[in-house]
Amino acid sequence: MAHHTTTDVLVAGAGPIGLTAAAELRRRGVSCRIVDKLPAPLPYAKAVGIQPRTLEIWDRMGMIRPVLDAAVPLRGQLTYVNGAEQPRVDLVLPPEVPYGFAALPQYEAERILADQLARWGTAVERGTELLSFRQDDEGVTCRLLTPSGAEEELRTRYLVGCDGAHSTVRKGLGLSFEGGALPEEFMLADVEVDWDLPHGYTVRSMHHDDAGAVDDVLVCIPLPGSGRYRMSTRVSPELSATAPADAGVAHGLQSGRGPGLTDIQAVLDRLSPVPTTASTLRWSSVFRISHRIVDRYGRGRVFVAGDAAHIHPPTGAQGMNTGIQDAWNLAWKLALAVADAAAPGLLDSYDAERRPVGEEVVGRTLRHATEGVQADTEDPQTLMLREAQLLVAYRGSPIVDPPGDGPVPRPGDRAPDCSGLTSRIAAFPLRLADLLRERGHVLLLYGAGLDALARTAWEASGGRVESCAVLPADAAPDARDTVPAGPGMLPVYHDIAGEFARLYGVTGPTAFLIRPDGHLAGRFEGPDPQPLTARLAAVFAPPPGD
Repeated sequence: MAHHTTTDVLVAGAGPIGLTAAAELRRRGVSCRIVDKLPAPLPYAKAVGIQPRTLEIWDRMGMIRPVLDAAVPLRGQLTYVNGAEQPRVDLVLPPEVPYGFAALPQYEAERILADQLARWGTAVERGTELLSFRQDDEGVTCRLLTPSGAEEELRTRYLVGCDGAHSTVRKGLGLSFEGGALPEEFMLADVEVDWDLPHGYTVRSMHHDDAGAVDDVLVCIPLPGSGRYRMSTRVSPELSATAPADAGVAHGLQSGRGPGLTDIQAVLDRLSPVPTTASTLRWSSVFRISHRIVDRYGRGRVFVAGDAAHIHPPTGAQGMNTGIQDAWNLAWKLALAVADAAAPGLLDSYDAERRPVGEEVVGRTLRHATEGVQADTEDPQTLMLREAQLLVAYRGSPIVDPPGDGPVPRPGDRAPDCSGLTSRIAAFPLRLADLLRERGHVLLLYGAGLDALARTAWEASGGRVESCAVLPADAAPDARDTVPAGPGMLPVYHDIAGEFARLYGVTGPTAFLIRPDGHLAGRFEGPDPQPLTARLAAVFAPPPGD
């Protein structure tokens, strides 16, 4: 017999995307349950590449330290064609970007995210499957199958489907999932090798046939541990797990026999740039690649994120990172909606902002998978910033100001980090990331004469926007310690090296509204409160009594 329970949000699927959504919702005080039909987390290094933008997000969530402890740096790529070494690629980012590229096995990312979720008293409900749901104007009624075999009926205000390529939520919403599949199958293996190639470099070794086409390829991504890599290569014929044409979405790990050490050794004997022996096979699988994207990221009170919304080749480690940003974008908006503090249309901005990103990633990864990264026409530095997901922007979004043609960053862009901010008490310079960590919307006031905007932001958002002042290096030290901003005084920082002014393109007093996800919602020059009030009205419901 089904019993009835309630919660604000149900998250279906406890991979990195579902865990990010649930952890951020709980951190913001939203009651949330997260279910996964698997009885235990999978111990596999499936998605391993962590982009600098994802590390910024995890920093904002207050969980960066355990990630930095567990990950290994990705320094660049070594490329070989028919055994001959090609020019080395070093991954070098501008100095103001706080984090580099990293590799972290997916099970480690899931462990750290689950620990973050546990800080708020919530655990993944394992062995629990979402069977179906139906929504109405007031909420969503979900049917769950529990580990005991009993059914539970759960009433929730919102449902988030982070349940992968075969998503029950996507199918239940009736979303289309257009695309196709790549003909090749691949095999993955988590192994150790005894070569002495430079540590921290991805190894890509290709063989070209007489016509110059790639007919064999091996890609090795470093993992934590001595000589440990996640290797992928084209499948050997005897391991092929070709699915029938009508088997639905053939994406991800396939059932059947995975490759053994002898299969991996045979590939290394053909393609390794130096003689080497593979050992310690932790895990292996055959996988197939599809490329698909939904026609919309949600309907009503139900949303999809991650592989439930977009699947594509693993080129450049874009999938999990894109999904984490989906979850983060949706979570802060859902938290406002649950608190009845969201402006009408705020939740619609999730699809408006994230689906174009998904379309771009699917297109780019497909192009790189079929033609190679070298087919990209962008200059190498821009391409690296794009792969790092530092160029993801929401210019033209319905909830940010029009970008205009002013200085960069413009509304919708990622708000850059910077260093060299000092307070009157801390004896060390801070980064902008330190000021923003574990906060929601923040209004940064640069220069003099904008103090009244702090009160405007506090009142127009119902106390949900915090403010702080950033003063030029030559400003008087005690200029701001008596300005009321909401519940207390306005914190003041000095831009001692002028780095904030340079990176934010400021020429005079300017206010910057930074969203919880680290994107710029607007820049306001001068003390007129009207533009700021109008911008906040697109995000926050009017305070009671307005």
